[in-house]
This record gives sequence, structure tokens and C-alpha cells, in this order.
Amino acid sequence: MKLYDFGPAANAQRVRVFLAEKGLEVPTEQLNVREDAQFAEPFTSMNPFHCVPFLALDDGTVIAESMSICRYLEELHPEPVLFGRTAEERAVIDMWMRRFELDGFIPLLHAMRNHVPTFAGRVVPGTRTDLPQLPAMVTRGKEMMEIFLGRIEAHMARNEFVAGPAFSVADITGFFTLRLATALQMDIGVIAPAVAAWFARVSARPAFQL
Repeated sequence: MKLYDFGPAANAQRVRVFLAEKGLEVPTEQLNVREDAQFAEPFTSMNPFHCVPFLALDDGTVIAESMSICRYLEELHPEPVLFGRTAEERAVIDMWMRRFELDGFIPLLHAMRNHVPTFAGRVVPGTRTDLPQLPAMVTRGKEMMEIFLGRIEAHMARNEFVAGPAFSVADITGFFTLRLATALQMDIGVIAPAVAAWFARVSARPAFQL
């Protein structure tokens, strides 16, 4: 198998943190998406969504979503468990991971793509487009994140990690969500101090020293 990666990409970094937490090494090839390497062959045929990361298996199968890659690797290498041991644990972890993705990560991802000049012409991930950057999407993404932080603050005050007492993939997704928020100059410590405290704890883990 081979992992196709691009160092600065948040979703690629999610997989790299997962690999570090699992103690795994996977053969990796860097694709410079800033120079449109993902649109060249054979990569565009392998992954028509043109996003990184994607994992090519030896039989030609391509897995092109970060958490799908992590689920596959967890099946191959169950320990340490990051997706949960029981049906209940797996459901709770998945629930929190989805909440962070839908209510925080995705709105902020679009906010970043509509804010940073580097993403001009690339506001839709994996595309080259004439769609303009919209400042309103930056504002709305930050507003949505602030609402989300208010909804999870009490939960994080009661729990060491996102899905309860144990570290999981939900914490990986949560970390990158909060990192987008800080990149957009949101003051998490003021908005949600318990969330900020959790973020500091997770940030100190060796796997997150990117």
C-alpha cells in the first residue's frame, strides 16, 4: 500500500497523527497540491475527487477519505484502539467525530478557503474553479463554530477527552477543528475555556508535534 499525502493539508495531517498514535509507518508519497500534482495522471484516475490524502492498496483499491483510511488501518492493526472496543464506544466516538466535522471542521474549512489568498480559485476542495472567495462564508463559518463551542463546553468540562475517558479518533478530528479556529483568530480560551483546556492537553501529546 502507499499513502499519497501533502504535508500542510489538515486532512493529511489527521491521518499522520493517527499513524503516530498507532505507532504505524506506511510508505508515503508527497503530492504538491499547490502545484496541481493531484490533477496529473495517474493520480486523477486513482482519485477523481483530487483531494489528499488517499491510500492506494496493492490490489488497486483507492481509499480517498481521511477517516476511512484510518478505519481501514484500525481493522488491520486494532491496538491501540482508537475507534472504540464495544458497540456503544464505537457509536459514541462516531457521534462526536461527526458533530465536530459537521458543526465545526467543515464550516471552518470553507471559511479558510474563502479567507486565505492561497485558496483563490480553489474554494471547493479538489477543484480549480472560477468561484470567487466570499467574505460572508468566513463570517458564517466562525459564527457556526462559536455556536458549536457553546454547545460542547459543558461536555468538555466533564470529560478528559471528546468521547469520554479515553483518547480516540474524535480527539484527532477535534484537534484539527480547533486548530482551524485558532488560525482564523478565534479566541477559544474566552469563548470556551474547558474546550481550550482540552485542546492544550491534546496538543501536548507526542503524536501532535507536527
